[in-house]
Amino acid sequence: MDRITLRDVRAFGRHGANPGERDEKQAFDLEVVLELDLRAPASSDDLRDTVNYDALHVRLVEIVETTSFYLLERLCAELLAAIFDDPRVSRAEVTIAKPDILDGTTPAITLARDNPGYRAAFP
Repeated sequence: MDRITLRDVRAFGRHGANPGERDEKQAFDLEVVLELDLRAPASSDDLRDTVNYDALHVRLVEIVETTSFYLLERLCAELLAAIFDDPRVSRAEVTIAKPDILDGTTPAITLARDNPGYRAAFP
């Protein structure tokens, strides 16, 4: 399967389980890997045949900045749900890192899931 990757996505949101973590916005770094069949856009050179990663970037940042969860796992699940709105994505992996909170250590979580609504473009 082919891949589209978004690296070094920085967004600011209010997520965390510890007291005070959601009082002010803090940085979250995302890496997103989409698995999908890219034969059609490789042939057509048409943006409509692929995932518009500019629009996806905007949507992911919007979710981080407009929601508030205790756990990164929950935030990650919300990001995956948005990615899976596109049935061409067969699988996705989302990593969220929370820099600058543990004396220089950066915790990160990764969820990797299959899209339950996946529809193959080529049978």
